[in-house]
Amino acid sequence: AALAPVAAFAAGGEARLDHAHVDITNRASLQRGASNFVNYCLGCHSAKYVRYNRMAADLGLSEQQLTQNLMFTGESPHDTMRIGINADDAKRWFGVVPPDLSLVARSRGVDYLYTFLRSCYADPARAGGVNNIVLPGTAMPHVLWELQGVQEAVWEGHVDAAGNAQKHFKEFKLVTPGKLTPEEYDGFGRDTVNFLEYMAEPAQLQRRTLGFPVIAFLVFFTLLAWALKKEYWKDVK
Repeated sequence: AALAPVAAFAAGGEARLDHAHVDITNRASLQRGASNFVNYCLGCHSAKYVRYNRMAADLGLSEQQLTQNLMFTGESPHDTMRIGINADDAKRWFGVVPPDLSLVARSRGVDYLYTFLRSCYADPARAGGVNNIVLPGTAMPHVLWELQGVQEAVWEGHVDAAGNAQKHFKEFKLVTPGKLTPEEYDGFGRDTVNFLEYMAEPAQLQRRTLGFPVIAFLVFFTLLAWALKKEYWKDVK
């Protein structure tokens, strides 16, 4: 399992990725993304390196808001975001154990995840009836189909010099509308990926905040050192 339209599907099997345009300084987006994650992802995918209380502090949530709205698999705010499914059951149902998503944004990139969430399509040839342009043959069912709706992949093809039929992805066609409009679903995916980007390195919020004053100090110290050097060497010929 792994973690949506894309403009082309290369012969090598790699989709061109859409830009996610996430912003981890946007707390409202992170809060929506956290809600999306615990409601739609945490049933199968853990985030074992993220603690609930650390997440609440970074996202500006009170302990009451945390326990009432975001804690579905933990007993204490100090717990990590554990998986809500038995590993043996998951392997029997999906063929693989769903991976932990704590670091997936660092390993895959936010554009990959954003495109993946938008690229599921109906495929009767698959056991689960679903495939994905970004990760062909994915074991992950389209858990967001009620929100996005059901779409089909439109292919175009040709016969190469060797007589082999080649097909390339052209576009998606929405067959059954979902509860969200395409624009709303894009926002849903962007918020979710934004939260995954935060989870991959929670300290980056503090790191980025500290970066500006640190750089300003270094620039000031450099100017000060330069002025001091000039004062020391002004009488040296």
